[in-house]
Amino acid sequence: MRPVRAAGRRGAGAPPVEARLWTHGTVMGLMAPSHGRTRADGAMEQRRLGRTDIVASVLGFGGSEIGYQGVSGRTVGRLLAGALDAGLNVIDTAECYEDSESLIGKAIGARRRELYLFTKCGHAGGWARADWRQAPILASVERSLRRLATDYVDLIQLHSCSLAELRKGEAIEALERARERGWARYIGYSGDGEAARYAVQCGRFDTLQTSVSIADQEAIELTLPLAQTRQMGVIAKRPLANVAWRYERKPAEPYHQTYWSRLRTLDYPFLKSAPDTAVSTALRFTLSAPGVHTAIVGTTRPERWQQNAALLGVGALPPGEFEQIRARWREVAEPSWRGQV
Repeated sequence: MRPVRAAGRRGAGAPPVEARLWTHGTVMGLMAPSHGRTRADGAMEQRRLGRTDIVASVLGFGGSEIGYQGVSGRTVGRLLAGALDAGLNVIDTAECYEDSESLIGKAIGARRRELYLFTKCGHAGGWARADWRQAPILASVERSLRRLATDYVDLIQLHSCSLAELRKGEAIEALERARERGWARYIGYSGDGEAARYAVQCGRFDTLQTSVSIADQEAIELTLPLAQTRQMGVIAKRPLANVAWRYERKPAEPYHQTYWSRLRTLDYPFLKSAPDTAVSTALRFTLSAPGVHTAIVGTTRPERWQQNAALLGVGALPPGEFEQIRARWREVAEPSWRGQV
């Protein structure tokens, strides 16, 4: 059955309505919390996303894996139910993540008002076919709304738009038009390096999504201080550095290779600890970076959300441990270790 659309659009100043309590089962095939589990609202820390009215859980669900790995609709329903049950209220995806938007739209159904929905644009024809013209971007945003089965998204982001394209301004204007039309409450930029810093300093974006992790700390030094000054919401992507330390040999997947090589050089002692301890330390490091409000984590395992939430339950990373990781980065990081898209 087609998911129920959120009734009407909310104004830019209206937060989501209070989440309804569910206890078990499914409703008309739509997503509902895991059987026998009550909601965990309030259990996970939440932070206001910069100057927006979004009060985001410190963990958000990332939608790339479910699209690229061809996860079934039933499994996505369980994934998102588990995420909400664990206290997450942010879902982040993109139009180029294969079927991710459609899977999410079919899964969230009547629970749309319980969460903040983020997506990205600029690659409607696939990652290798970027198009930053205004008309195609607006058409892509409309398509995303149809796929997500909603009248609006809380945040629409330019997806790794180059510095040169940002300076032209047409892509930014497209997002501003989308906001004016009520298709998005806020607009943001997702990317790294000089382009990310331009996005912060131009003053036209509400949020920045950028890479921050134990293996990617350029933004902590060069970008996050600028974002803090402008009270921008900051979303950390790749916050676990793809858990690249789990590979004994260099992974075949190019997406993991840069972080694997860096982590071999950094040789953090805590990565030799039990797997959950290593993940917990890495994730809490990212969330301890000044200016970070939420971190996007993807998974295809429904049970992982309760586990991730439990890893944060031990509390914030002690300042001394945070500084040890920063000191090691400053000691061995090479000038070429830029933020990874």
